[in-house]
Amino acid sequence: MWAVAGVLLGTFFLTSLLGFHLGPHSHAVATVLGIAAAAWLVATAVSGESSALLWTLFSADVCLTAGVSLLAWRGLHFVAPNSAGQHTRVMGKQGVAKSALKPDGTVNLMGEDWSATSLNGYIEVGTVVQVIGLNGLRLEVWGEDNEAINKGVSQ
Repeated sequence: MWAVAGVLLGTFFLTSLLGFHLGPHSHAVATVLGIAAAAWLVATAVSGESSALLWTLFSADVCLTAGVSLLAWRGLHFVAPNSAGQHTRVMGKQGVAKSALKPDGTVNLMGEDWSATSLNGYIEVGTVVQVIGLNGLRLEVWGEDNEAINKGVSQ
């Protein structure tokens, strides 16, 4: 009885540790193993082999299984903060080039500075740009024509 409990708890522990390297699916497997170990410890207690060690192992297993299951749930239900919500928030917006984009540089958009890549060549500082794409945290922008902007201001 104790050998099976030891194997279950050891496998649970190792799978939990591997979860930090392999990801949330390993934590989900560890959760199942932790529940199996808890059930085996309860079955051992019911069979009459109740001891302080058994209840210590059981309580530690329940606490660790709860923590690992939370890690698994959070990992499997994680939505990247820069996914569709961020994409729709900046698409089509206009900003101003804070540095020259050759083609990479910095753009001020809605009061925030963003790394950006120009898709239509060199863009001077102060040029109005429009966001036409997002690659990770880098904006893909199209620079407006400086002369057209100056003519629009002077008219």
